[in-house]
Amino acid sequence: MARAFTPKVVTANALLEGDAVWLTEDNQWTRDIAKAELITDEAHGDLRLLEAQARADEISGAYLADAKPGTDGPEPTHFREAFRTRGPSNYHHGKQAE
Repeated sequence: MARAFTPKVVTANALLEGDAVWLTEDNQWTRDIAKAELITDEAHGDLRLLEAQARADEISGAYLADAKPGTDGPEPTHFREAFRTRGPSNYHHGKQAE
């Protein structure tokens, strides 16, 4: 039996800066997962992923990541994605400097 589809967000890395980015409903890349489009339909998720992968001049490594609805928007459900929301961890810069 196939597993039920769980909510997802489209995520990738910004090509120039390397930051983790998420795709919004209006096709923008954001560095804030809470502003990402939460996808609840598998076919829509597949389509959004294909659209993101076609933007290779902006991002690299696009994929669908599990997420859940939160009070302010989508939230990660896996530690890897939670880690990516905080930015690089080798020293304080980017998101961690704030």
